[in-house]
Parts: sequence; C-alpha cells; structure tokens
Amino acid sequence: MTDISHLDSFHGLPVHTLLPPSPTEPAAPPAADSVAWRLDCYPYELPFEDVWGRFLDEVDTARVGALLIGPWWEGDYTSLSPVVDAIVADAHRFPALRALFLADVESEECELSWLELCDITPVLEALPLLEELVVRGCGEGAPGDGSLQLRPVRHQALKTLRFESGGLPGHVVRAVGASELPALEHLEFWFGSEWYGGDTTVADLVPVLSGASFPRLRHLGLQNSEIQDEIAAAVASAPVVARLESLSLAMGTLGDSGAQALLDGQPLTHLSGLDLHHHFLSDPFVARIEELCARWDVQVRLDQADRWEDEDDEARYVAVSE
Repeated sequence: MTDISHLDSFHGLPVHTLLPPSPTEPAAPPAADSVAWRLDCYPYELPFEDVWGRFLDEVDTARVGALLIGPWWEGDYTSLSPVVDAIVADAHRFPALRALFLADVESEECELSWLELCDITPVLEALPLLEELVVRGCGEGAPGDGSLQLRPVRHQALKTLRFESGGLPGHVVRAVGASELPALEHLEFWFGSEWYGGDTTVADLVPVLSGASFPRLRHLGLQNSEIQDEIAAAVASAPVVARLESLSLAMGTLGDSGAQALLDGQPLTHLSGLDLHHHFLSDPFVARIEELCARWDVQVRLDQADRWEDEDDEARYVAVSE
C-alpha cells in the first residue's frame, strides 16, 4: 500500500506548521512568503476557528503563497465545510495565494475514507489566481453528508489539479471534464475502490481523453484504479496523449491486457516519463516495456505491487483505498 503522509514541501516551498505559542520557547515565525503554511488542530485539540484566527493575526497573509490544511477537527471528525467557509470569507486577505492543499492528513490522524469533505467549488471561485489545488479524501456518501463535491467551473489560472482519493466518485471526474481550465498543465486522479465510493468509469473520462478540454495539459495521471486495464485501453487511442510529456497509469490493477493495449496503441515515443508502478504485469511484459522505453529514451517506473495469492487466483488491489 502507498504510504499517505505529510508533505515536506509544497509548491516549491518547505512546509512550516503553525505551532501554538510557547511561553518557554518563543520562536520568531519565518517570513510569510518563505514557507508553505500548514494549519493543524489535531495534536493540540484546538478549535479550527482559534487556529485560523491566530494565523490571520500573526502571519502577514498578504504574502502567503501556499497553504495546507491539516486536521481541522477538535475531538470527533467533522466536515471540511467550516474550513472552506473560512477560506472563502477571508479570500481577500490572501492576494498572493497560489497553492492550496485540502487536506494534508496522514492515516495515523484519520483514514482517507473517514475524512469528511464537502463542496470545494467555492474555493476555486473565491481564489481566481490559484495555480495549484490538491484535494485528499474519499467521496463516499451522498451530497451533504461528508462527501466530496465539485461543480463545473471556469478558472483561468489553475495549472495543477490533483485528487488523492481511495474512492473518487464519478460525478467529481465529470465536473472536472466539464470545467473550463485553459491554463491546466497537470491533472491527476486517484480513483480508488468502489467499496469507498470510487465509481468512475471510462465514459466519465471521455472529455479529458479527447484532448479538447485542456489545451495546455502536459501531464495526465489516471491512477489507483480497479479498472486500470480498461483505462489503459482507452488511453491507447486517446487524442490527448499526443500532447502529453508524461503519463501515469500507476497504483492500480494494471495487468497484461492493459499493457498489451498500450503496446498496440499509439506511439508513446514522445513521452519523457511513463509511470506504471504498483502493477500486476507478468515478467515478459515488464521486459518488453523496459526494452521499448530504453529504445525510446522514455524514463519508465515499473515497481511491482506486492503479490497476494487468493486460492488459485491472484488478487489485484489498488495502492490506496481506506
């Protein structure tokens, strides 16, 4: 399984967690624009409203370029809605904000599938200059009960959009495909398991694969999927591939049939990188892909998934689910 852990750097800046004031060890905060600021309520059992208020009071938020939201609950897990509401209400205080991570939480703090998310559309609407948005969490559940929601948006500045999920709902993928994101260069989906709400189908990906939606797209990650072979087959003839510089079909259940579809499909010789790690390929297919990528001068990642034997059948699984 892929380890879900805190980021050390974000948007090219080292991550600095805002710590509670200490009367015994006072420390001067770093310059507001020199770090990516991370807010965390978990180890200190502080209400998010208090952490947010202190952040606004003590940090020159007009110079903050990157922000990560860590655990935002005090005691029991709660919805991300108050966090989104706070960011939207105070968006005018963050004119330099270019990157936002919702939510930088690791499994020891809360399992991915337990994170209670919400509609994140207002964040994009309130931050028109945002260039990078990362969302971590599953989408299990109906609207309004802690599930991830997104409506189609038009955003002129967004360059990077990543969803790290153990169960990404198809309606979120469809909303991305229906959005107007003319600057988007990097798009990454972790689809996850149907058990945790990951019901995305290849049909949901058609607008992305067509190449028409995002004219500047250079990296596409269609990852962590239980239907990785089907996705590989669709990618093999997808128009968007011709303009990509790198492609990831990693972290999922990719097997020999998906690899064969890639080998039989359109040329991948123009790619600088191909990520297929956490796969279930047989040794002959691994050898073929390694040979071809070496010939094409394509950097390929082919770390195998750990193999579990289930009676006479090999069990395949995604790298991130719960």
